[in-house]
Amino acid sequence: MNQKLITVWKTIRPWIIMIALFMMLRYTGVLSGISFVTGSLLLKTGAMNASMDAPLVAKSFDYNFKVKDLNGTVIDFKTFKGKTLFLNVWATWCGPCRVEMPSIQKLYDKINSDEIVFIMLAVDDRKSFDKVVTYVKEKEFTFPVYVPHEFLPDQLMVKTIPTTFVVNPQGKIATQETGTANYDTDEFRTFLEGLALQSKEKKSP
Repeated sequence: MNQKLITVWKTIRPWIIMIALFMMLRYTGVLSGISFVTGSLLLKTGAMNASMDAPLVAKSFDYNFKVKDLNGTVIDFKTFKGKTLFLNVWATWCGPCRVEMPSIQKLYDKINSDEIVFIMLAVDDRKSFDKVVTYVKEKEFTFPVYVPHEFLPDQLMVKTIPTTFVVNPQGKIATQETGTANYDTDEFRTFLEGLALQSKEKKSP
């Protein structure tokens, strides 16, 4: 019996260590020290798929700020009210951010709803605007990218990036993800589309 337990332990031990490592990398930001290829392989295991857990208390999202798109146009964030928002806070220097961005691009490509708005909010230094533009072009990302204009509300002054917020059409934060995650899953796409569908149903007479 003891020998069987030893055999089982030897078999599952590498997986336990790997999962523990995933969790540490995901929630401490240490993933920035790991190569893009290695980080991408971690995502493919499925252990880092984005969750859809609702917060214990549904907080209201603060729309009282402005952003600037990569063409330099300033946009009042209030214009996004009434939509389902996928808002990702990232930076060009952030390794974990770079790892998850291809999965966000794939999710964006699969979404076919005017009721869902993607906001990739780069929080690089204000002097690095051109760097953000260059990075997005080089990677051929097509999702909408913005930078803060003047200031951000407290709830977006996050301690760890990437951090992703999903805001429902009623202006409540439906879920919040901290750290690298894989968003290119059927479950997460269905989650977003379900929020958008609820909005359409409420607008119908």
